[in-house]
Amino acid sequence: MRVLVLGAYGLIGSEIVRTLRAKGLTVVGFGRSAAKGKRLAPNIDWVGADLATLIQAEQWAPYLHDIDAVVNASGALQDGAIDTLENAQYQAIVALINACAVSGIRRYVQISAPGATLEAHTVFMRTKAKADAVLRASRLQWTILKPGLVISAYAYGGTALMRMLAAFPLVQPLMLADARLQTVAASDVGDTVAIALTTERLVHHELDLVEHTAHSLAETIAAFRSWLGFEPARLNFSAPTWAGALLGYCADLAGWLGWRSPLRTTALKVLAANVLGEPNQAPQALGRPLKTLSQSLDALPASLQERIFARAQLAFPFLILCLAGFWITSGAIALACADSAAAVLRETPLEKHAMTLVIGGALLDITIGIGLCIRKTARSAALSAIIVSLCYLMLGTWTNPALWSDPLGPYVKIIPVIALAFAVAALIEER
Repeated sequence: MRVLVLGAYGLIGSEIVRTLRAKGLTVVGFGRSAAKGKRLAPNIDWVGADLATLIQAEQWAPYLHDIDAVVNASGALQDGAIDTLENAQYQAIVALINACAVSGIRRYVQISAPGATLEAHTVFMRTKAKADAVLRASRLQWTILKPGLVISAYAYGGTALMRMLAAFPLVQPLMLADARLQTVAASDVGDTVAIALTTERLVHHELDLVEHTAHSLAETIAAFRSWLGFEPARLNFSAPTWAGALLGYCADLAGWLGWRSPLRTTALKVLAANVLGEPNQAPQALGRPLKTLSQSLDALPASLQERIFARAQLAFPFLILCLAGFWITSGAIALACADSAAAVLRETPLEKHAMTLVIGGALLDITIGIGLCIRKTARSAALSAIIVSLCYLMLGTWTNPALWSDPLGPYVKIIPVIALAFAVAALIEER
């Protein structure tokens, strides 16, 4: 069987790919970037396109050639610079379902979510529900799976959020501490997809994939904290509702700049509504219970890499904000005090060009700062910050070497700025 997996290098998709290959199925990965998919999983074939643009059935034809079954593990949390939920989670999926019917592809597995109803409070849930409804009404041999909070060795979305929150030193700030959720191991999701594709047991079945016990958000984060090997928090405190709303709003704004924070308002709304499903459906269908939270964590490594990732996730937004703020503020101050800045170059070989250099440098600084705020240009901006800083350092040493001994250390302070830019460039990664 040759299976097309949408979202194949995402959190759930990558686990599905691994499981299906282990079962002897041939997998074709579908992602936004086929080149990236090939780097991440070089042992399968890849096709790439922006899912949100494939909203007509005929547009799917090239991707369905020689395909026997489809698994849709794609998805996005909410609208942003690179995501349009109405297109990506509904219109494109409807077009795919119709294209499968035309192409003679019968088996189709849809990864949805508990709480995905037409009356849900988020666009994420409503678009998932609309696509589910179209699939149920189709002639395909469909299976709809609704996993809870997925526990995986990969760290995107909810699992990244849990690791990040668990990394707070000494204290444990919480929002929605009493929110209830049920988890599922990514391996259980992969196994269920494999059963749905290779047997008739789950045809025309809709299953919530959730463990039997529900946990509070506070309990879940404490479990992650213990799993990672961090000391228990000495103080737990609940952040006020307004702080959570403000944080979600800021994360939404960052989403329009291309960043995919796991703390956007959709995530907060989903948590506030609880992530709960019917725990008895999957064991009855699969003939075995799903892993509990503790069993899921016990099956995963919790090494130095996981601890570094968790701390880096926590620190990264502050690193970006500090570095971008430094460059934008530096440029703005230079523009506001251009005469004073140009005076530094008096009696140097660059005196005739002092004002041009000051204004040009200030605009360059601001451009770098703005570039750091935009996900698509952030790494290039960080590398540019390193190069420009080194140029400033060499130019300053040439024109005014005495500043190396200045008590305020204007040259020495450039070195940690370069180090910060190196750290940001190294940490920028996209799923």
